Amino acid sequence: MDLSLKDFLDKKVEEFNRPDFIPHDPISIPHQFSKKQDVEIMGFFASILAWGQRKTIINKCNELIARMDGAPYDFIRNHREQDLRSLLGFKHRTFNDTDLLYFISFFQYHYRTHGSLEQAFLQVPNRQSFTIEEALNGFKDYFFSLPDYPYRTRKHVSSPLQKSTCKRLNMFLRWMVRKDTKGVDFGIWHAIQPSQLICPCDVHVERVARKFGLIQSDKVNWKTALELTENLRLFDPQDPIKYDFALFGLGVVGEL
Repeated sequence: MDLSLKDFLDKKVEEFNRPDFIPHDPISIPHQFSKKQDVEIMGFFASILAWGQRKTIINKCNELIARMDGAPYDFIRNHREQDLRSLLGFKHRTFNDTDLLYFISFFQYHYRTHGSLEQAFLQVPNRQSFTIEEALNGFKDYFFSLPDYPYRTRKHVSSPLQKSTCKRLNMFLRWMVRKDTKGVDFGIWHAIQPSQLICPCDVHVERVARKFGLIQSDKVNWKTALELTENLRLFDPQDPIKYDFALFGLGVVGEL
């Protein structure tokens, strides 16, 4: 283990894992809410729509909140068919209202029988012992288990089976699962442990991680995310993904 690198990254975690990180990041969207289900729903949307400039992502998520009358969970549970008209015309990059309407249908279906979205990530063979790879693959199968889902919408929910890094979903899981006292991540899920999480591997994280020798693979895929996470576990096996703050922060502010 490179102790000097660990010390450096630990300091950067402290620098970036703090409340003033929130306003300029998509995680600010779920932080607008206190109800658990609202946090889950808008955390999920904010992560799925985390594509492009952060300011644009935040603006589009706020638009989506407004279209759901400022109460996503209540809208999803209690809307009538005519209420869905307010969602028509929503678009961010290649995510459009067809995709949005299916997401709403899935959430309504799920929350009819479950109190938390966490259950959607527990579609695994053994709930006592499972990997995030199994959780993500099971989630995608479950997410698209409703009849007549739009095939185009599948591209917005990744899985390790596609060899994707699953950056957006891993980021969402970090938000929901990581537990500390810094006030950024929520830590409201308990069946998945912080030690199981996989590092979200976006362009900033990948670039900085390569400079530190934390990634050797030439490709960027699911194995890349696993490689990075295994190296981060050498620094902190119980909470390896806290280093996402350091790697992402260093990349965004341009220090590396």
